[in-house]
Formats: sequence, C-alpha cells, structure tokens
Amino acid sequence: MRRLWTAIRAFWRVLVSRDVAEAVEELLDRGVVPKATPEPVAPKVEPKRPEPKARARSEAITLLATLQREARFVDFVKEPLGGYSDAQIGAAARDVHRDCAKVLDRLFAIVAVLDQEDGSEVEVPAGFDAGRYRLSGHVAGGPPFRGRLVHHGWEATRCELPAWTGSVAGAGIVAPVEVEMKAES
Repeated sequence: MRRLWTAIRAFWRVLVSRDVAEAVEELLDRGVVPKATPEPVAPKVEPKRPEPKARARSEAITLLATLQREARFVDFVKEPLGGYSDAQIGAAARDVHRDCAKVLDRLFAIVAVLDQEDGSEVEVPAGFDAGRYRLSGHVAGGPPFRGRLVHHGWEATRCELPAWTGSVAGAGIVAPVEVEMKAES
C-alpha cells in the first residue's frame, strides 16, 4: 500500500515539477534506483494541555467584598434582627445605606434612566429597548406607548471594580476573619 501511495505522489510531482521529472527520467534511463534514504521522522510531540487556571475571583464577590468592607452590608443583612428595636435597626440601616450608596456611586456612577418623577406621564418611543423599559399593565397596540412612570430606572455610567490581587485560596472570601490580638502581660 505504501508503494502505491509513493507512486501516486511521484506521478503528481513529475507532472507539476520539471526538475523532479528530469531526475526521475534519469533514474529510469540508467535503470539504477538508488536506495531510498528514509525521511527523518519528527518525534511525536504530545500537544500541550493548558494548565488548569487558578480559580479567578468573581466580579460579583469583589463587589460584595467591597460593600462589606466599606459599608458592613453583609453583616447587616445576615444579622438576626429579632432582638433589636425598630429604632436600633433604623440607626444601623442609616449608616449601611449611606456607605453602600457611596460605594455604588464610586464604582458605578449610577444615575436615573429618566429624569422624571414617579407618577408622571411618560412616552415610551417606537423602537424602544426592552432592557431600558419594562411595560406592565394593559399593553395594547404598538409604540409609541403612553403611561404612568412607576420607577425611573437606574443606569450605571461606569464599572470600575477593584482588581483582585489575593491568592487562589482567598478568591471566595467576602470578608476575612478578624482577630484582635491581646498584648502579653
């Protein structure tokens, strides 16, 4: 089978290359066929498998960690509130609310999508983006639509999350364990 393949290859090489045709013709005229030297076979190289990537830190965890570090958001949400008065909860919520708003403003520069008051009449234009407008109630006919503004929407005008520089083991940590050391007596 190998000789057949060689003959086919030789036929095509003779057909397309004058130099090969002349060399084959000379060999055939002399009646001497030189001993074929085996072509060097390249060593078989196993394809490199990509190294498994270290677990990267999710941007969601980075955001959650930032909200925890700067506003104690996770502490507030995870705290059982049954033993606290409404006044105590309100006082804690005021601080968490203020600090979370600072984080969102710094990282996302969030602005209202529509600069109109809730309850005002608005027009949803023809060709509107369904990601920008959510229609509710009785929707009939085609755009433009007119209706009452229920919520003005929010839009992030940037997204600048801090870059993760920690270890693979710490990629899922939202807040590290905090240990206060006592001075030795």
